[in-house]
Amino acid sequence: MNTSDPTERPGSDWPKRLALGFVFLWFFVGGIAHFAFTAREMEIVPPLFPAHRALVLISGVCELLGAAGLLVTRTRHAAGWGLIGLTLAVTPANVFMWQYADKYPVVPTWALTLRLPFQLVLLFLIYWSTRPPEAA
Repeated sequence: MNTSDPTERPGSDWPKRLALGFVFLWFFVGGIAHFAFTAREMEIVPPLFPAHRALVLISGVCELLGAAGLLVTRTRHAAGWGLIGLTLAVTPANVFMWQYADKYPVVPTWALTLRLPFQLVLLFLIYWSTRPPEAA
């Protein structure tokens, strides 16, 4: 924080910290789900992709590594870019699940529908909360 800037107040970074906490929880819980519910996660991998189990486990590891990377200031920016890439990579699974919502009665169709535009919000939150502070 640039202390010579009168517009900056101590503690004014709480929205960014809140966003970072949300992003961490999103990927930490999501990563655990890949291992706790592997068979269920495999069902949403589109059929055109091979090795569903491997893809679910690899993406789960990536989610957990990305979440861990957010906790360390030195790795936060790189972790953010990794999580952006991962979010884009799993979009086909989210679209597939939305297209075949009747196969997933546990998740309401409205939630699957909202998840798609929410991914844009998630991408922004990842980018915004993990970018390095501006150089003074």
